[in-house]
Amino acid sequence: MIDYKQLAKCPVFKGLSENESQKLLGEIHYQIKNFKKDDLIAITGEPAINLYIILSGSVRGEMINYSGKTIKIEDIEAPRPLATAFLFGNKNRFPVTVTANTDAIILSIPVTEFLKLLQTNVQVLKNYLNSISSRSQFLSEKLRFLSFKTIREKVAHFLLQQAGDRLHSVELKATQQQLSDLFGVTRPSLGRVLGEMQREKLIIMEKRTVTLLNRQKLHEILRN
Repeated sequence: MIDYKQLAKCPVFKGLSENESQKLLGEIHYQIKNFKKDDLIAITGEPAINLYIILSGSVRGEMINYSGKTIKIEDIEAPRPLATAFLFGNKNRFPVTVTANTDAIILSIPVTEFLKLLQTNVQVLKNYLNSISSRSQFLSEKLRFLSFKTIREKVAHFLLQQAGDRLHSVELKATQQQLSDLFGVTRPSLGRVLGEMQREKLIIMEKRTVTLLNRQKLHEILRN
């Protein structure tokens, strides 16, 4: 059973009423898939032949680097779609392995059926194009992040990005273990770098709040 109120919050169906979404889906074929926590949803390199939209729960996208380490790219929660930028093209395959963080319900729409939606509803088409653009920007930023070689560079970039131009402190939503997974490093290594940056008076950490004391030095870490 689809919660159309929840579906209306999905980027692909943004701006559509519950009745409009229900009518559109009533004209195509789709499946509702249920996954348990830690179930594999998609594997890197697997053909992306369906548009997946998370109706409930949370999943994570991960990839393995050349040294064999698993790097978490991001957590994706309902009601967001998966791999929208990889449904079409010559290499329409999943770029990451997707695993359920929690029990999850996913709406699966075959690409051929999704094309019908794009052809019949201008709002869905505009939403999809916006979603592709947003994902491309995210992936571009993620590639830049992964290009940093040291943990100090990754931490400096992450904190500056989270704080933006106005904020002087960052409220961390992730645990230190989750951050180490995001950075592709061990938790002790990350903790050691954070400790060094505090001793150098670059930052102050109080529980999950990180205050940036010296933005200039943080920027210099990235430039060097």
